[in-house]
Amino acid sequence: MRCYFSFLCSVSRFHSYINRSKELLASYSGAEPFAHYLKNYFSANKKFGSRDRKIIAHLCYSSFRLGRLMKDDEMEERILAGVFLCSNTSNELLEAVKPEWNAQVELSVDDKLQLLQLKTTSLFPYVDRLSDGIDAEAFCKSHFIQPDLFLRIRPGNKEIVLQKLHEANLAFELKGEDCIALPNNSKVDEVVKLNKEAVVQDYSSQRVGVLLSNHKAEFGNRRWNVWDCCAASGGKSIMVNDVLSAVDLTVSDVRESILINLKKRFAEAGINRYKSFVADIAADQYQLPANSFDLIIADVPCSGSGTWGRTPEQMHYFQQSSIEAFSDLQKKISGNAMRQLKTGGYFLYITCSVYKQENEEVVKHLTDHHPMEIVQQEVIKGYHQKADTMFAALMRKL
Repeated sequence: MRCYFSFLCSVSRFHSYINRSKELLASYSGAEPFAHYLKNYFSANKKFGSRDRKIIAHLCYSSFRLGRLMKDDEMEERILAGVFLCSNTSNELLEAVKPEWNAQVELSVDDKLQLLQLKTTSLFPYVDRLSDGIDAEAFCKSHFIQPDLFLRIRPGNKEIVLQKLHEANLAFELKGEDCIALPNNSKVDEVVKLNKEAVVQDYSSQRVGVLLSNHKAEFGNRRWNVWDCCAASGGKSIMVNDVLSAVDLTVSDVRESILINLKKRFAEAGINRYKSFVADIAADQYQLPANSFDLIIADVPCSGSGTWGRTPEQMHYFQQSSIEAFSDLQKKISGNAMRQLKTGGYFLYITCSVYKQENEEVVKHLTDHHPMEIVQQEVIKGYHQKADTMFAALMRKL
């Protein structure tokens, strides 16, 4: 009798979690990142302990990871299906609420999808618009897995970073010479001096640095004049500084507030020799000497669709019209920025989008309308690495 009573209590508790998750999902509008929305909700409702918050968050994100699958089903069924597809070991909640699914939780994702009669490529919005070479099936299925946290070890710091991670007993995997993958919830800021010893930077973003390294010999050994025209918090600038070593750096962004964060990161990274200014490149509202840069980095605003494994709620709220809007903005920013490039200089175009209209089609537009040639362009596929998927194109001015 006691075991049965305990079982009933467990079922009731998990149904309470499900109902709370349903309420949160119903009230969320997509106007802000769900992580911010959830944090504000729990701040206003102090009754939830850490375990409660963790379970509710997991249920909500499991539902989001279904993308557009089961979009017409009841919310509870979506939540449970999400937990089933995102789990590979026995789950306490499934055992209490959906034991027949928990008994099969170790099946492959393909077998689970077949069991639920779901077609994977229906998960991602506008999958027919993906860039060339992306395996739509593998890419869509990757959204059932939480991406890893990645560190890029800065030059000269490999030994100390690895030592600190070992001493802290943090599980990690070294991928290549200076890339480290860790579980997403790793507290690396408590172990490593971020920005000084290592930078939090996705695996695929680090591959952009490899692309530059592949052509470093073409750049020559002279000091390069570099402009990061959409610098955000400065991650690409720090990487270029590390890859090319000798650079005179100029950074800009349309948001003054984010440049404040950049300056803090640069100070931590030991980068003191640079210029910064606020500029709306798309509106052509800035002043710089023409033909003044050897390398311009344009990590342009985009849909962010290659990063939705980290923010799966975006799959529910993204509209097709946004692809066109971003594509137009990217062409304006890149075309205006290119005027500041020296003849023979390089333009590095970057997005974290998987849509062809933001990637290959923008590059084609730029080479059709400006004296530029493609040196190398690549879809950087992160879906087999528990990482983001990005696009990069290195062009040279003729």
